[in-house]
Amino acid sequence: MNMNPAAPAYVPGACNIGSAEVATRRTAAVASTVATLALGTLVLAAGAPREARLLVGLPAAGTVVAWLQVRNRFCVAYATRGVFNVSERLGAASRVEDRAARAADRRRAARMIASAAAVGLATAVGLYLLP
Repeated sequence: MNMNPAAPAYVPGACNIGSAEVATRRTAAVASTVATLALGTLVLAAGAPREARLLVGLPAAGTVVAWLQVRNRFCVAYATRGVFNVSERLGAASRVEDRAARAADRRRAARMIASAAAVGLATAVGLYLLP
């Protein structure tokens, strides 16, 4: 487990990644934000059919998941795999042995995915409705 008292500890359903993992997700979140904004701008500037604009909702949802992972110090993929990594080494995941802890992690992941899906849907509908 984590030997640095200032570093985060694994907390089921609340925190399953440490600073090193958060940093990689922050980089992905920034890149995803830029790509999603560029795609949205491109489909509008190109005069793409309204139906094509709906596709921007997918990367928008992915962007929201990435930012939620950064903000919450919680990795959706790790939760679904039943692992955590609060160490300072990337990829040094440990298995979540406790069944209740794994369930709490899966519930948190599901809430994060639902939130991201809602934002992705709102983005898609918003772009669709633009003239």
